[in-house]
Amino acid sequence: MNTPIFKDQVAIVTGAGQGIGFEIARQLAMKGAGVILNDFDNELAQEAAKKIREADGNCIAFSGDASDPDMINGMIEEAVKCFGKLTIAVANAGITLFGDFFEYPVENLRKVLDVNMIGSFLLTQAASRQMRLQNQGGRILLMSSVVGHQAHQFLGAYAMTKAGLEMLAKNLVIELSPFGITINTVAPGATLTERTLAEDPTYPKTWAAITPMGRPAICEDIANAALFLLSPLSGHITGQSLIVDGGWTSVSPLPDLSNMNVKS
Repeated sequence: MNTPIFKDQVAIVTGAGQGIGFEIARQLAMKGAGVILNDFDNELAQEAAKKIREADGNCIAFSGDASDPDMINGMIEEAVKCFGKLTIAVANAGITLFGDFFEYPVENLRKVLDVNMIGSFLLTQAASRQMRLQNQGGRILLMSSVVGHQAHQFLGAYAMTKAGLEMLAKNLVIELSPFGITINTVAPGATLTERTLAEDPTYPKTWAAITPMGRPAICEDIANAALFLLSPLSGHITGQSLIVDGGWTSVSPLPDLSNMNVKS
Protein backbone atom coordinates (compact mmCIF):
# COMPACT_ATOMS: atom_id res chain seq x y z
CA MET A 1 0.00 0.00 0.00
CA ASN A 2 1.38 3.41 -0.99
CA THR A 3 1.89 5.96 1.79
CA PRO A 4 0.27 9.33 0.96
CA ILE A 5 3.03 11.74 0.00
CA PHE A 6 1.93 14.35 2.58
CA LYS A 7 1.30 11.93 5.46
CA ASP A 8 2.24 13.56 8.80
CA GLN A 9 2.46 17.01 7.17
CA VAL A 10 0.49 20.01 8.42
CA ALA A 11 -0.37 22.90 6.11
CA ILE A 12 -1.86 26.38 6.22
CA VAL A 13 -3.38 27.67 2.98
CA THR A 14 -4.69 31.24 2.86
CA GLY A 15 -7.37 32.52 0.50
CA ALA A 16 -8.58 28.95 0.04
CA GLY A 17 -12.35 29.27 0.10
CA GLN A 18 -12.48 28.69 -3.64
CA GLY A 19 -10.35 28.70 -6.77
CA ILE A 20 -6.65 27.87 -6.75
CA GLY A 21 -6.31 28.03 -2.97
CA PHE A 22 -9.14 25.57 -2.45
CA GLU A 23 -7.67 23.14 -4.94
CA ILE A 24 -4.25 23.29 -3.25
CA ALA A 25 -5.87 22.70 0.16
CA ARG A 26 -8.01 19.88 -1.22
CA GLN A 27 -5.10 18.08 -2.85
CA LEU A 28 -2.92 18.42 0.25
CA ALA A 29 -5.67 16.93 2.40
CA MET A 30 -6.40 14.15 -0.08
CA LYS A 31 -2.71 13.22 -0.06
CA GLY A 32 -2.48 12.95 3.70
CA ALA A 33 -1.87 16.40 5.18
CA GLY A 34 -3.78 18.07 7.95
CA VAL A 35 -4.92 21.43 6.58
CA ILE A 36 -5.89 24.76 8.10
CA LEU A 37 -7.99 26.40 5.38
CA ASN A 38 -8.25 30.19 5.57
CA ASP A 39 -10.54 32.60 3.80
CA PHE A 40 -11.70 36.13 4.59
CA ASP A 41 -15.30 34.96 4.12
CA ASN A 42 -16.20 32.71 7.06
CA GLU A 43 -19.13 31.04 5.29
CA LEU A 44 -16.93 30.27 2.28
CA ALA A 45 -14.15 28.89 4.50
CA GLN A 46 -16.54 26.68 6.45
CA GLU A 47 -18.17 25.31 3.32
CA ALA A 48 -14.81 24.63 1.65
CA ALA A 49 -13.45 22.78 4.69
CA LYS A 50 -16.68 20.78 4.92
CA LYS A 51 -16.32 19.64 1.29
CA ILE A 52 -12.80 18.41 1.99
CA ARG A 53 -13.86 16.59 5.17
CA GLU A 54 -16.76 14.94 3.33
CA ALA A 55 -14.15 13.52 0.93
CA ASP A 56 -12.26 12.11 3.95
CA GLY A 57 -9.68 14.89 4.11
CA ASN A 58 -8.49 16.36 7.41
CA CYS A 59 -9.32 20.07 7.17
CA ILE A 60 -10.21 22.86 9.60
CA ALA A 61 -11.63 26.24 8.56
CA PHE A 62 -10.06 29.40 9.96
CA SER A 63 -11.56 32.62 8.63
CA GLY A 64 -10.02 36.08 8.80
CA ASP A 65 -8.02 38.76 7.05
CA ALA A 66 -4.83 37.22 5.66
CA SER A 67 -2.97 40.51 6.19
CA ASP A 68 -3.81 40.68 9.91
CA PRO A 69 -0.85 39.57 12.08
CA ASP A 70 -3.11 38.48 14.93
CA MET A 71 -5.11 36.27 12.57
CA ILE A 72 -1.90 34.81 11.13
CA ASN A 73 -0.55 33.98 14.58
CA GLY A 74 -3.93 32.49 15.46
CA MET A 75 -3.79 30.15 12.45
CA ILE A 76 -0.37 28.90 13.44
CA GLU A 77 -1.49 28.35 17.01
CA GLU A 78 -4.51 26.44 15.68
CA ALA A 79 -2.30 24.25 13.50
CA VAL A 80 -0.06 23.37 16.43
CA LYS A 81 -3.01 22.82 18.78
CA CYS A 82 -4.92 20.58 16.37
CA PHE A 83 -2.09 18.78 14.58
CA GLY A 84 0.97 19.25 16.79
CA LYS A 85 3.13 21.18 14.33
CA LEU A 86 3.32 23.20 11.12
CA THR A 87 5.36 22.03 8.14
CA ILE A 88 3.79 23.79 5.11
CA ALA A 89 2.59 27.35 4.54
CA VAL A 90 0.98 28.55 1.32
CA ALA A 91 0.46 32.32 1.03
CA ASN A 92 -2.24 32.16 -1.62
CA ALA A 93 -4.48 35.05 -0.52
CA GLY A 94 -4.34 38.02 -2.87
CA ILE A 95 -6.43 40.66 -4.57
CA THR A 96 -6.37 42.10 -8.08
CA LEU A 97 -7.47 45.70 -8.57
CA PHE A 98 -7.17 46.93 -12.14
CA GLY A 99 -6.63 50.63 -12.72
CA ASP A 100 -5.13 53.32 -14.94
CA PHE A 101 -1.73 54.16 -13.40
CA PHE A 102 -2.34 57.92 -13.74
CA GLU A 103 -5.60 57.68 -11.78
CA TYR A 104 -4.86 54.76 -9.45
CA PRO A 105 -6.30 55.61 -6.01
CA VAL A 106 -4.08 55.31 -2.97
CA GLU A 107 -6.70 53.28 -1.09
CA ASN A 108 -6.58 50.61 -3.81
CA LEU A 109 -2.80 50.61 -3.70
CA ARG A 110 -2.83 50.06 0.05
CA LYS A 111 -5.32 47.19 -0.25
CA VAL A 112 -3.17 45.42 -2.82
CA LEU A 113 0.01 45.95 -0.82
CA ASP A 114 -1.60 44.86 2.46
CA VAL A 115 -2.95 41.54 1.24
CA ASN A 116 -0.50 40.55 -1.48
CA MET A 117 2.78 41.65 0.08
CA ILE A 118 2.39 42.37 3.78
CA GLY A 119 0.14 39.37 4.42
CA SER A 120 2.47 37.04 2.52
CA PHE A 121 5.53 38.43 4.31
CA LEU A 122 3.93 38.06 7.74
CA LEU A 123 2.72 34.51 7.10
CA THR A 124 6.18 33.54 5.86
CA GLN A 125 7.78 35.12 8.92
CA ALA A 126 5.44 33.52 11.45
CA ALA A 127 5.46 30.10 9.78
CA SER A 128 9.26 30.13 9.52
CA ARG A 129 9.58 30.90 13.22
CA GLN A 130 7.42 27.89 14.05
CA MET A 131 9.34 25.65 11.65
CA ARG A 132 12.67 26.83 13.08
CA LEU A 133 11.42 26.04 16.58
CA GLN A 134 10.44 22.52 15.51
CA ASN A 135 13.83 21.97 13.82
CA GLN A 136 12.32 19.60 11.23
CA GLY A 137 12.47 21.79 8.11
CA GLY A 138 9.47 22.90 6.11
CA ARG A 139 8.03 24.20 2.86
CA ILE A 140 6.80 27.71 2.12
CA LEU A 141 5.07 28.67 -1.12
CA LEU A 142 4.18 32.19 -2.26
CA MET A 143 1.67 32.83 -5.03
CA SER A 144 3.10 35.06 -7.75
CA SER A 145 1.74 35.68 -11.26
CA VAL A 146 2.87 35.88 -14.86
CA VAL A 147 2.49 39.66 -14.54
CA GLY A 148 5.45 39.54 -12.18
CA HIS A 149 7.41 38.61 -15.33
CA GLN A 150 5.63 40.37 -18.19
CA ALA A 151 3.90 43.74 -18.40
CA HIS A 152 0.09 43.78 -18.39
CA GLN A 153 -1.87 46.97 -18.89
CA PHE A 154 -3.74 48.37 -15.85
CA LEU A 155 -2.01 45.99 -13.42
CA GLY A 156 0.98 48.05 -12.31
CA ALA A 157 0.28 47.80 -8.58
CA TYR A 158 -0.62 44.11 -8.68
CA ALA A 159 2.39 43.25 -10.85
CA MET A 160 4.71 45.12 -8.47
CA THR A 161 3.53 42.99 -5.55
CA LYS A 162 3.97 39.74 -7.46
CA ALA A 163 7.48 40.56 -8.62
CA GLY A 164 8.24 41.58 -5.05
CA LEU A 165 7.13 38.18 -3.74
CA GLU A 166 9.50 36.43 -6.12
CA MET A 167 12.38 38.56 -4.86
CA LEU A 168 11.33 37.82 -1.29
CA ALA A 169 11.53 34.08 -1.97
CA LYS A 170 14.95 34.44 -3.59
CA ASN A 171 16.26 36.60 -0.76
CA LEU A 172 14.98 34.37 2.06
CA VAL A 173 16.94 31.39 0.75
CA ILE A 174 19.87 32.81 2.71
CA GLU A 175 17.99 32.89 6.01
CA LEU A 176 15.75 29.84 5.73
CA SER A 177 18.04 27.23 4.18
CA PRO A 178 20.09 26.62 7.36
CA PHE A 179 16.86 25.40 8.99
CA GLY A 180 15.90 23.07 6.14
CA ILE A 181 13.07 25.36 5.00
CA THR A 182 12.54 25.82 1.27
CA ILE A 183 10.69 28.80 -0.19
CA ASN A 184 9.46 29.05 -3.76
CA THR A 185 6.76 30.73 -5.81
CA VAL A 186 4.26 29.59 -8.40
CA ALA A 187 3.35 32.12 -11.08
CA PRO A 188 -0.01 31.25 -12.64
CA GLY A 189 -1.17 32.64 -15.94
CA ALA A 190 -4.81 33.06 -16.89
CA THR A 191 -6.78 30.53 -14.82
CA LEU A 192 -10.44 29.56 -14.83
CA THR A 193 -11.81 30.19 -11.34
CA GLU A 194 -15.16 31.20 -9.92
CA ARG A 195 -13.91 34.79 -9.74
CA THR A 196 -12.52 35.09 -13.27
CA LEU A 197 -15.63 33.53 -14.78
CA ALA A 198 -17.93 35.80 -12.76
CA GLU A 199 -16.00 38.89 -13.80
CA ASP A 200 -15.82 37.97 -17.49
CA PRO A 201 -18.02 35.26 -19.06
CA THR A 202 -15.86 35.46 -22.21
CA TYR A 203 -12.70 34.71 -20.21
CA PRO A 204 -12.23 31.10 -21.47
CA LYS A 205 -12.61 32.08 -25.12
CA THR A 206 -10.46 35.22 -24.80
CA TRP A 207 -7.53 33.47 -23.14
CA ALA A 208 -7.78 30.32 -25.27
CA ALA A 209 -7.17 32.52 -28.31
CA ILE A 210 -3.97 34.09 -26.93
CA THR A 211 -2.46 31.16 -25.00
CA PRO A 212 -0.11 28.95 -27.06
CA MET A 213 -1.47 25.75 -25.50
CA GLY A 214 -4.95 26.75 -26.66
CA ARG A 215 -6.65 27.08 -23.28
CA PRO A 216 -6.34 28.95 -19.99
CA ALA A 217 -5.24 26.97 -16.96
CA ILE A 218 -7.65 25.25 -14.63
CA CYS A 219 -7.13 25.23 -10.87
CA GLU A 220 -5.74 21.70 -10.96
CA ASP A 221 -2.91 22.84 -13.26
CA ILE A 222 -1.72 25.36 -10.69
CA ALA A 223 -2.27 23.06 -7.71
CA ASN A 224 -0.26 20.28 -9.36
CA ALA A 225 2.73 22.62 -9.67
CA ALA A 226 2.25 23.86 -6.11
CA LEU A 227 2.16 20.35 -4.67
CA PHE A 228 5.39 19.45 -6.42
CA LEU A 229 7.16 22.39 -4.77
CA LEU A 230 5.63 21.46 -1.40
CA SER A 231 6.52 17.79 -1.64
CA PRO A 232 9.64 15.79 -0.73
CA LEU A 233 10.34 15.57 -4.48
CA SER A 234 11.50 19.20 -4.51
CA GLY A 235 13.83 19.11 -1.51
CA HIS A 236 16.75 20.73 -3.37
CA ILE A 237 14.68 23.46 -5.06
CA THR A 238 14.44 26.80 -3.29
CA GLY A 239 14.29 30.47 -4.26
CA GLN A 240 12.68 29.62 -7.60
CA SER A 241 9.52 30.61 -9.45
CA LEU A 242 7.60 28.09 -11.53
CA ILE A 243 5.48 29.68 -14.28
CA VAL A 244 2.30 27.80 -15.19
CA ASP A 245 0.75 29.65 -18.11
CA GLY A 246 0.45 27.43 -21.19
CA GLY A 247 3.29 29.37 -22.80
CA TRP A 248 1.74 32.85 -22.50
CA THR A 249 4.87 34.56 -21.17
CA SER A 250 6.78 33.41 -24.27
CA VAL A 251 4.57 35.55 -26.50
CA SER A 252 2.55 37.75 -24.09
CA PRO A 253 -0.34 39.06 -26.20
CA LEU A 254 -2.81 41.08 -24.14
CA PRO A 255 -6.57 40.53 -24.14
CA ASP A 256 -8.84 43.30 -25.32
CA LEU A 257 -9.27 45.58 -22.30
CA SER A 258 -11.17 48.35 -24.09
CA ASN A 259 -14.46 47.63 -22.32
CA MET A 260 -13.03 47.56 -18.81
CA ASN A 261 -13.83 50.20 -16.23
CA VAL A 262 -10.31 50.64 -14.90
CA LYS A 263 -10.64 53.91 -13.03
CA SER A 264 -12.87 52.68 -10.22
